[in-house]
Amino acid sequence: MPADVSLREFQQLIRGMYHEKDVARGVDGTFMWLMEEVGELAAALREGTLEEQSLEFADVLAWLTTIANVAGVDLSAAVQKKYGGGCPGCGHLVCTCDDAEKP
Repeated sequence: MPADVSLREFQQLIRGMYHEKDVARGVDGTFMWLMEEVGELAAALREGTLEEQSLEFADVLAWLTTIANVAGVDLSAAVQKKYGGGCPGCGHLVCTCDDAEKP
């Protein structure tokens, strides 16, 4: 894998490594693994080193990507559609939404 990988390349990599297992587990089972990794990321953010945090971020991204693969979602296309024109709320590249609102 190249040092600077695109989201599409990463999704294809994860699909190639795990797709059969992921489809057998399904979205619900895979979602539970994602939640476990989010918990591990939370713990690393509270008490972990930068290295531990980095690895947990990678795990969360991998499990999120796995769910997208099982659900048939192209993450690169989804990100472009939702955020390619700027903030989905205000439409600006630098968000001007009220702080009380998402995002």
